[in-house]
Amino acid sequence: MTYVKTHLKREIVINSIITIHYFEYIRDFIFHGEAHDFWEFAYVDKGSVRIQAGEEQYLLHAGDIIFHEPNEFHAIESVGNTSPNLVAVSFVTHSSAMQIFRQKRCTLTMEERTLISKLISIARETLATPMNLPSIEQVKLRPNTPFGSEQLILLYLEFFLITVARNHANTQNVSPQNPVPKISPERVMNKSERIEKIIEYMEFHICEQLTISDICEAHSLSRSALQSLFHKEKGCGVIEYFNNMKIERAKDIIRDGTMNFTEIAYFLSYSSLQYFSKQFKKATGMSPLEYSSSVKGISRSLRREDTGRNI
Repeated sequence: MTYVKTHLKREIVINSIITIHYFEYIRDFIFHGEAHDFWEFAYVDKGSVRIQAGEEQYLLHAGDIIFHEPNEFHAIESVGNTSPNLVAVSFVTHSSAMQIFRQKRCTLTMEERTLISKLISIARETLATPMNLPSIEQVKLRPNTPFGSEQLILLYLEFFLITVARNHANTQNVSPQNPVPKISPERVMNKSERIEKIIEYMEFHICEQLTISDICEAHSLSRSALQSLFHKEKGCGVIEYFNNMKIERAKDIIRDGTMNFTEIAYFLSYSSLQYFSKQFKKATGMSPLEYSSSVKGISRSLRREDTGRNI
């Protein structure tokens, strides 16, 4: 008996992954936008966001998704009183069927949301790079990943895209908001509002190694204007202020007792424990160990005083 092979068509094939992110944005977060030569989608898991895609703007709520084709400019701004959570996945594919997703915006079904959850779950066990840092531009694999986990990322993503294409073939895309002013880095703000936004931005990136250029680019300010703003309003340079924020966060963690000093240094992106200790002592006059001991000493004293009052 002769068997004839039947070749099955693969409509969507993912060639590679660029990034997989799960962001928990602060309220009033603004990303002024970018364009790149690969596909990306943004799914709103919680809250609401305003997204600019090309020349249009769209208001998306929890459960909504938007797709950005290669080289399409896109920007995002959180809206409302709830801090939004967002899944952003970027990837390379040369499948002609992806034309289905040009200017595609829709609300996902529970089946599709479950597939997103599975994709994020398998990515967490496969990828070594943090999923919550916007600065991550290339994912790295964990050593000794579970069998088949890398392939599962590709399969879940392909399955998700095919499911959305089938379920929403005749769905009207979300209509653009009109009129809505475009997200603009030239938005008029007074000095206190602007510096508040910059501090919120630095708080969001507290675990990273921010540079002046990063902050200038994110807020459309020149280096001289940024430094002048902080010297006038805060009495120090912007990086000095950011470093002090890191030290204050380190002090909070030491008081909480949730990490050791090596973990704190890594968490806050210091180059080494020695450098973290040096910067901590420069800012506080004490080493991390001395600070920890003083905190514990004060706590013990307070407990003794409370015990004495109860006698």
